[in-house]
Amino acid sequence: MVTVVFGARGNVGRHVAADLIAKGEQVRLTSREPGTAGLPPVGQVVMADLERPETLPAALEGAERVFLYAKPDGIDGFVAAAETAGIRHVVLLSSGAVLQSNAADNPIARTHGIVESAIVESALEWTFIRPGMFATNALWWWQKSIRDEGVVRLPYADARTTPIHEHDLAALAVTALTEPGHHRRAYAVWGPESLTLRQQVQHIGEAIGREIVVEEISAEQARAELSETMPSIGVDAVLAGWKAGTVAPSPVSRIIEEITGRPARTFAQWASDHATDFR
Repeated sequence: MVTVVFGARGNVGRHVAADLIAKGEQVRLTSREPGTAGLPPVGQVVMADLERPETLPAALEGAERVFLYAKPDGIDGFVAAAETAGIRHVVLLSSGAVLQSNAADNPIARTHGIVESAIVESALEWTFIRPGMFATNALWWWQKSIRDEGVVRLPYADARTTPIHEHDLAALAVTALTEPGHHRRAYAVWGPESLTLRQQVQHIGEAIGREIVVEEISAEQARAELSETMPSIGVDAVLAGWKAGTVAPSPVSRIIEEITGRPARTFAQWASDHATDFR
């Protein structure tokens, strides 16, 4: 049974591909430019672009399952191609933003909601994974200042979040793809522990064996710094999430352990896995 993995170079997709291959599954990896993709040297690599529906039939031919990331441009073309190809099950990496009370006014929620709606209204079976804060966001936020200066500048150093390891999201996706009982299920996923941003920085420091100074700055200063590495839609979401973490407890989740049978990885483990990124 062939599984097509879109976004196989991404933080989650690369683990999905590797874990499927480790389980002995047949995997087809997609790339807009296969010759320069830098994908794992296992599995079949094919050209496909979600924004160019004409590239999808060949990529999906003979497959039965798909791991997909949310790309609203072209989603109708994907659905049509997947239905025609006989795809049985799509696991979508969506976003916890769709569950927020202000989802209608949240650009991230709207983007993912468009994709979810198109799949729900199709003939495809589906599973939606709706993560909260990705642990890998720390690379966008802090990698450069830690590597260059040994400093992290924060507007809300004691805000609490529950970051989720990307490999746990992949493990959930692989379980949903390869085991029964996950059709038409949507999983909201948070990390296993609530940590302040200051604690997260401390874990990174311990992983790299280096003291990292936390400097408190204003929200506007933080916006300017984050804008150097993130699009504005992401900056708004991050600052809103951090601010919310100062006034309400951040939710934790056991869904990874419940579905995959193994405990979710801690942020300390994530920091250890990514230590070289911060050195």
